[in-house]
Amino acid sequence: MNPLQKFLLFVAAPAVLVFALIEAVVLSRRQRYDWRAFGVSAFDLVARIAVGVLLPLSIATPLVRWAYQHRLTTIPLDGWQAVLLLFVGQEFCYYWYHRAAHRVRWFWGNHAVHHSPNELNLSAAFRIGIFGRLTGTALFFVPLMWLGFDPRTVSAVLSLNLLYQFWIHATWIPKLGWLEGILNTPSAHRVHHAANPEYLDANYGGVLLVFDRLFGTYVKERDDLPCRYGLVHPLVSYNPLKVEFAQWLSLARDLAGARSLRAVVGHLFMPPGWAPHGEGHTTAELRARQRQAAG
Repeated sequence: MNPLQKFLLFVAAPAVLVFALIEAVVLSRRQRYDWRAFGVSAFDLVARIAVGVLLPLSIATPLVRWAYQHRLTTIPLDGWQAVLLLFVGQEFCYYWYHRAAHRVRWFWGNHAVHHSPNELNLSAAFRIGIFGRLTGTALFFVPLMWLGFDPRTVSAVLSLNLLYQFWIHATWIPKLGWLEGILNTPSAHRVHHAANPEYLDANYGGVLLVFDRLFGTYVKERDDLPCRYGLVHPLVSYNPLKVEFAQWLSLARDLAGARSLRAVVGHLFMPPGWAPHGEGHTTAELRARQRQAAG
């Protein structure tokens, strides 16, 4: 176990749990707080660490190794230029991973766990889903290894990226002025977690929102439109196993009922809510129905 892994396991993980618990205690004195949801998130954190220890590799490992073995060059982090290149490159790769996690059902199967809490707070930050390695999320970061960055370094920067995102799950932090639209802020992330049709599929950036601005997925939080958190079809169970497996069981049922290769491919790789007959619940379809209802 390298020093960063020790830091994440023995310092970062306990710290985020403690800070989330402090927030929970404070919020529970002011309003109703969903302690059972906190428990589900804590289960996810512990289970994910256990899976990471017992299953250190992912289905993307062969491609990661191949890419680094055939890298274009070797890029040591011995200057600010290399650090900046890795940071921006990682942000770019993370943007496309995160966008795919919402727009490709296979990746959504695990990422939906993170969006399952019906209240947004710091505990939601560490409810990430235990099957990330099995879905192959590392595939999106292979270009960085191919360019010449060490896979362990790329993994470390990704871990720090996710650690940054812990604080932006706090709903009590207001808009941050000129930083909005530049950095990923609590306001921007409230939009990302909202299930309102107007807010769906937005603000995918990790630390920066520059690629959201560039590719048209940046959406501001509106004062006249409060965020409704959770999934489009809310998951109300507090059974941690149901939370972890709900999307996978739904996918399995759809695949079992598929009657064509098109349907199989569509259920796996089209957006969540896609249906072979064209009357599903994708973001585009939900917005179209909303416009139609509005007249």
